[in-house]
Parts: sequence; structure tokens; C-alpha cells
Amino acid sequence: MESVIVAIDGPSGTGKSSTSRAVAAALGLSYLDTGAQYRAITWWMTSNGVDVQDPAAIATAAAKPAIVSGTDPANPTITVDGVDVTGPIRTPDVTSKVSAVSAVPEVRARITELQRSIASSAATGIVVEGRDIGTTVLPDADLKIFLTASPEARAARRSGELKGTDVAATKEALVKRDAADSSRKTSPLAKADDAVEVDTTDLTLEQVIECVVTLVEERRCATENTENTENTEKPAAR
Repeated sequence: MESVIVAIDGPSGTGKSSTSRAVAAALGLSYLDTGAQYRAITWWMTSNGVDVQDPAAIATAAAKPAIVSGTDPANPTITVDGVDVTGPIRTPDVTSKVSAVSAVPEVRARITELQRSIASSAATGIVVEGRDIGTTVLPDADLKIFLTASPEARAARRSGELKGTDVAATKEALVKRDAADSSRKTSPLAKADDAVEVDTTDLTLEQVIECVVTLVEERRCATENTENTENTEKPAAR
């Protein structure tokens, strides 16, 4: 089948990661968790004494860490300066600071360049998930999907993932991050005009995956049919 680039955006707790990984695995595509890259650079900043409340300090350090993202949906690794940070980047400390770090234009420029490079080198196609993929990083993606869900559903899911965390506190944190990500000046969280919105509030993970796989296959078929039509309509060479 033809290579395809799929952009999946949306706020935390909508099922982006689980859906994206499963769709990529089902369709034989690569997978990129862009949120992990912003978490990784945030982890590096805090580990190296950079004041994450100082945009100038963050901007100065943005180019220093070497971030390498694995694209195997079965094992999406991420390293910083050769260190596996898959676990450390998921701590509450990193979560509370990632919005401030990712809002700095120099950070977004650095990570966006990295994301585009990875997407362009994925020979069989790729599913890229994040918050500004369809609007900024890959505006020419073959298919753009925006996942949504109610704050209550998102908080319940995230609390289940983190085990034992308070649902009300989790909801408050999610709403706060939504506001920060949606209002930042550089590449805010937003739905692309041509994105397909999928509300996951009342859907199981399996239903969401099935929905997205169907959308990808439909887009692939439409693209192939268009290309075949164009080739048929071309005049024969003389």
C-alpha cells in the first residue's frame, strides 16, 4: 500500500498515544510520540539546572540535548544524550513543567525540525501524535485527526493510568494544561480546519482504533483512486 502520513492531535487523556500506537501497528506504519520529545527536553532542562520559569535560559539551552526517538509502535523508545528516559519523562514533576518549556519558540523550532525529519524518512508511512501536528508540524499530512473527550472522561482515564491519583485534582491539572497549550503564541493546541474530529468520550479504545484505521484506509483508497485516474487521463507519449 502507498505510504501515508497521519497526524493525530488532541489534548491529554483523549487516547492519542494508545490509539496512535495501535493504528500504526495494525497498518504497518512507524509511530512518533511528539509529546515525549517535549517531555524529554523538559527532563533535560530540570536535570541540568536550567530554570524552567526563565524563557531566555530555556531558549539558550534548547539546542544542547541530543534527543533520539524510536519509531517502532511496539517499543517507542526515547533517549537524551544516550540515556533512556522513557520512564523519567512521565513523572509528575516533568508533567507540571512541560507546558512552560514547550511554549518557548526556540524549543518548538528545534523539536519541530526533528519531527519533520523523522516523518520524511519513514519509508512505509507514519502516525505522528501531538498537539500541533496537523496545524504546524505536518500541515500537508495525508490525514489529520483531532481526538476530543469530556474533561471528566479524560481525568478518569489519566487517573487510571497513574493509579491512585485523585480524579478531581487530575481534571484540574488537565484543564490548566489545556489552557496553557491552547493560549501559547507559538503553535498552540488547535484543530486543523481539514481535520476529522473524533469524540472518544463514550467510545472504548478498541472502537476508537477501529474508527481511525477505517479513516486511514479510506484516505489511502481515495488517494490511490485519484492517482490512477490522473494516470489514465494523461495523454499517451508520442
